[in-house]
Amino acid sequence: MTADAPDSDGQPRPRRGAGRDPPRLEHAEELFAAGAGEPELWRYMGRPAPASASELADYLRFALDEQAAGRHLPWLTRRTRDGRAIGTTRYAHIDPANRSVEIGWTFLVADARRTAANTEAKLLQLRHAFETLGALRVWLQADERNERSRRAIERLGARAEGVRRRDRVLHDGTVRSSAVYAFTDLDWPAARARLGERSRAWYRERQLKLSTTTNPVRS
Repeated sequence: MTADAPDSDGQPRPRRGAGRDPPRLEHAEELFAAGAGEPELWRYMGRPAPASASELADYLRFALDEQAAGRHLPWLTRRTRDGRAIGTTRYAHIDPANRSVEIGWTFLVADARRTAANTEAKLLQLRHAFETLGALRVWLQADERNERSRRAIERLGARAEGVRRRDRVLHDGTVRSSAVYAFTDLDWPAARARLGERSRAWYRERQLKLSTTTNPVRS
């Protein structure tokens, strides 16, 4: 199914790298086996790294409970080329009155970072928010200290809006400040074109590398 063709839930699926599925508790085993228990993934999260698939299931259960309450809308991120579950993401701070939503609670296992997976997953979420839900603003946030996440958000093209100082207490007692970024509906046409080109460029480069590896130049 192509990126422009909606699936049965009315949401588009990507044509290349990352698909989104509704999460289920049984996905915990698959995610944990893929590396979702890596402590570095959870360093800046609001809860400790899961030590087992059972503890990761508790995280998914919380996501599903928030969905049932109408506060969050979570997805499992799955890599299309091998069908592997590589992370989760969700809508949060859903504000219908002001047509605003956060994309957050995102993690990707180590071998999916700095690939097209994050770009394509965010492209799908942004497109659904702006083009299906009619959002005026889609925002993201990261711990001020989390340089990797902040650079990933900035590579998407979101505009920095500032830092909310000391706005959250983490599970270990650390007080976090959150760097906030956003897209608006006015930003979206240019952002969509830019993200689409980034995804295509990544795949062109990957195909070139595969071709070079498969068909080495002989002297």
